[in-house]
Amino acid sequence: MRDLVLSLYDFTGVALKPWVNAGYGGIAFDIQHNGASCDHYQNGGFMVKAKLDLYSPETMQDIAAEYAGRVAFVLGFPPCTDLAVSGAAHFAKKRAKDPAFQDKAAGHCRAIADLAEKLACPFMIENPVSVLSTLWRKPNHTFHPYEFGGYIQDQDAIHPQWPEHIPPRDAYSKKTCLWTGGGFAMPAPLPVACESFGASRQHRLLGGKSLKTKNIRSATPRGFAQAVFEANEPAIKFTQAVNALQAAE
Repeated sequence: MRDLVLSLYDFTGVALKPWVNAGYGGIAFDIQHNGASCDHYQNGGFMVKAKLDLYSPETMQDIAAEYAGRVAFVLGFPPCTDLAVSGAAHFAKKRAKDPAFQDKAAGHCRAIADLAEKLACPFMIENPVSVLSTLWRKPNHTFHPYEFGGYIQDQDAIHPQWPEHIPPRDAYSKKTCLWTGGGFAMPAPLPVACESFGASRQHRLLGGKSLKTKNIRSATPRGFAQAVFEANEPAIKFTQAVNALQAAE
C-alpha cells in the first residue's frame, strides 16, 4: 500500500499538508529537525518525522530501503544557495574555496530524482531560476505563486504563519522551476490578482541572511501545494486500486 509522501529538505511542511489531510502519512526530512519527531508540525494538525544529513548517500539509500513499496509521491526542496542566479555575485568567491561547490549542489538535486526512481513514484524538485538548468537539465515546468492562489479558500486566505511577509492567497510573483518525473502531473493554474510583480513582500522585508528569513523565503506556496495534490492524487489512487484488483485475481 502506497500510503506515504516524503518531502526532502522541508522544514515548513506546507507541501505535505494536503496529502496528510487526505489520510497519507507525511514524512519531512530536514537537518533543522535534529532527527526526531518535531513538535513544529503539531501546530498544523499533524505530526511528521525527520532525519538528518541528506547529503550522505548512505542516508538516501536507507530511506529507499526503509520505505520501499510504500511511497506515493516524493517532494524535494534542495538548498539553492549555491545554485540560484540571484547569488551569482558570490559564485567566484565560493569557487575559489571549492571548485566543485556547484557540482555538489546539483548532485544533491539529482539524488532526490534517483531516490524517487528507486521508489517508483512521481516526484517534483523545486528550485528558483538557477544554474541547475545547465549542470543537470532544463526544468520541466515553471510557475509563480499567484498563479495558484485560487486553490486557497477565502476563509484561509491569510497566511497562518507569516501574514506580514506573505500576501493573502499567495498573491505574489516569484519565478520557480520544477524538475519532475515518474508521471508527475502539472496542475492547472487558478490565478489571483498579483499584489506586485518582481518586488514581493519577501524581497522588501526578507533581505537578511538569518535562518528564519531563509525558511520564510523558501516556504512552499500553499496554493501550489494544494494544486499539486489535486492534480496528482487521483492517478495515484487509481493505480493503487488497479493494483489491488490485480493482486486479488
